[in-house]
Parts: sequence; structure tokens; C-alpha cells
Amino acid sequence: MTLRTPHRRHRRGTDRRPRVALTVTAVFFLLLYLPIAVVVLFSFNGQKSLTVFKGFSLRWYSAFFHDNVLIESLGMSLRVSLVAMAGSVVLGVALALGLVRCRTRLGSLAGLIMLVPLITPEIVTGVAAMLLFKGMDITLSSGTVMLAEITFSISYVTVILRSRIAALNPEVEEAAMDLGATRWQALRLVTLPALLPSILASAVLVFALVFDDFVLAYFTTGVDPQPLSVRIYSAIRFGVQPTINAVGTLMLAGSVGLIGLALAIPRLFGRRGGLDLLSGK
Repeated sequence: MTLRTPHRRHRRGTDRRPRVALTVTAVFFLLLYLPIAVVVLFSFNGQKSLTVFKGFSLRWYSAFFHDNVLIESLGMSLRVSLVAMAGSVVLGVALALGLVRCRTRLGSLAGLIMLVPLITPEIVTGVAAMLLFKGMDITLSSGTVMLAEITFSISYVTVILRSRIAALNPEVEEAAMDLGATRWQALRLVTLPALLPSILASAVLVFALVFDDFVLAYFTTGVDPQPLSVRIYSAIRFGVQPTINAVGTLMLAGSVGLIGLALAIPRLFGRRGGLDLLSGK
């Protein structure tokens, strides 16, 4: 008869579950997402109440789509986001190429200056943009919002593309020029297609950031029409309406979808590239 001695399983410190860390993490996410969940829930409230929920209804979404003022602000936000996306992508691609290809001290200094908008508080940027337009006697309008958003978004595009450009093999572009292509043709036919996934991802990300932006839009917008975020703030000052919950839910869904698309674009292009390589294309 053999006696089995129980084997104690010694757990190392790294194998133990950090209960305190898990608890803190759970409380953090609860405090972060619970108010958002409440907004989403009450956007489907059947009655005009922000404290009592009675039945699911789409009446506040219908009220939003029948509100001409909010629809006009939505169109304003979409126009500003599209223009800011296009302008920041064009300028950001050119700036990223210049910063990577420039090996002088001036290029290093320009790279540091490019990071300043990312670390500057947005309210400082908004006040500075407003003072600039006022000093130049430019009336605040949708155009000033677009200019301010483009200036603020260039840094995001540049940061995303710099690492991608630095990872490209310059010999491919040089080989294209050896085969008779000009520098511009090599850039257009070789470099830019290789950067296309990063360009699309940065464009989608900028669109989402600009569409949801409030601080910069608040300081640089005119009287009418106003971006949707500013219009929502103006409406809340006179009392919170259930329609605002529906608007916030739609903006949240759109932003999450755009950010998810920005994260998925590089993977989709990478998978397509792998399939093309396997098929011999």
C-alpha cells in the first residue's frame, strides 16, 4: 500500500491573481462607462423623463431627425469633418515625407515642433485660434472651424505616417527611378500605394476626432450654423432634453464604428497583400 502525498502547488508571485488590481480596474471601467450606458438606455425611454425609465421607444430618435436645427448642425459637422480630413491628410503626408527624408537639424527641430499640438491643452489651442482670427479681422464661421481643425489634425496624420514611411525600403523607390520613373512617378506609383493603409486609417481617425471635437469648434465657430457638439452644449444650457440622449448615442455609435474601421483597415490591407502574394499577383 502506497501513500500518496499531496503535491502542493506553489504559485509564484506572478501567477497569483492581483485581486486589488482587478477590483480597481473594474471600478474604473464602471465609473467610466456607466454614465454612457445610462445615456444610451434613456435614449430609448418611452416617456419624457431623465430619471424614470418606462418602456422602449424610438420617439427621441424620430424627434431628432425631424429637428431642422439639429439636422443643420449635423450637416455642418459632417462638412467640417470631411474638409478637415482631406486637408490634414494631404498636408500630413507631405509633412511626414519631409520629416523622414530630411536628415538635417532643421528637420529634427520641425519634428519636435510638429508634436507641440499633441501636448498642448486643446483649450489653449482654441483660444489661440480665436485670437488669431480676431486679430486678422476674420469673421468666425464654418471656414474658421475648418482651418482650425485642419491645423490641429495635421500632427495626428504625421505621427501615424512617420513610422510607416521610416519602415519603407528606399531601394524600391530607387529601383523605380532606375527603370525610368521620375521622382514624382516613383512617389505616386510606389511610395503612396505602400502608404495607402496608413493614410486611410489616419483619415478615418481624423474624421472621428473632428466630428466629436467640442473645444476647438466652440472657440472658432460663428453664430449659425454651429457644429453638432456646440449645438448640443447650447441646448443643454437651457435644460437637458431626452433628444440629446438620442443624439449622443448616435454620435457614440458613429465614433466607435469609425475608430474600429481605422484599426481594421491596416489588417485588411495586410491580409489582402498576403493573399495577392500567394496568388502570384
